[in-house]
Amino acid sequence: MTNSNLLTKKDLNGVFIRWATSCQICWNYETMQSGGVVLALGPALRKIYTNDEEYKKVIDSHYTFFNTQPFMGNIVLGAALAMEEQSGNSDFESTRSAVTSIKTGLMGPLAGVGDAIFFVIPFTIFNAIAAYMGKEGSPLGIGIGVLFGFCLLFLRKYMFTMGYKEGSKFVTTLSNQLKSLTNSANILGMMVIGALIGSVISVTIPFTFQQGEVAVSLQSTIDMIMPNLMPALVVGFVYWLLGKKGMTSTKVIVAVLLLSFVGYITGMLG
Repeated sequence: MTNSNLLTKKDLNGVFIRWATSCQICWNYETMQSGGVVLALGPALRKIYTNDEEYKKVIDSHYTFFNTQPFMGNIVLGAALAMEEQSGNSDFESTRSAVTSIKTGLMGPLAGVGDAIFFVIPFTIFNAIAAYMGKEGSPLGIGIGVLFGFCLLFLRKYMFTMGYKEGSKFVTTLSNQLKSLTNSANILGMMVIGALIGSVISVTIPFTFQQGEVAVSLQSTIDMIMPNLMPALVVGFVYWLLGKKGMTSTKVIVAVLLLSFVGYITGMLG
């Protein structure tokens, strides 16, 4: 049916480029990213499966539910493609079952790792740094964002190659390391976000209590208890709002804007 080592470097690069640029194409609630999977793998699978009927069945088997973090999808697709290419020693149905199992088994765990390490934490950190530098008038903020994007692109290519070469061994042999790396990234991200709260968010209470000739600033008293307590409370309030049913990020932004406007007009917030 098939032979090993059919795919060239050009074929592999094509799979990577199509997934990197179109992984969310035809996204839907029924099969999620299946359209992107078929688009990415289709030409390479056609080279592996020259029989028309087999090729149709292979494409149909990949047009099933698939959803993972796009960066980590490089590993899953690389592993699946390697199994397809090496399927000459297996019967057709066994290969289909094995490929489906590897995709289903990897997409969930890798999605959790990818969301933390390659999306939520780094985008929060680097975008916040870039925005803060831009706020201070430094054009380097834009450069940081562009450089970060290029680094992620090369990292995605590396993960695809690794998935293709190692297949499912990557997850089974490095599962403990991945867990430790995820926990470390979460701790680092929380530390950076905590530092950014105090440096980026500015909320003060301009009340002053007067007793004779003695004036006591409420904000100074709060700072003695805990510096940057008000910014931390605002972030906590926003986090609480986002957890409410029916609350969206857009609604929270509007609520914060209204609260800031009312607080400034009434003099309650500075």
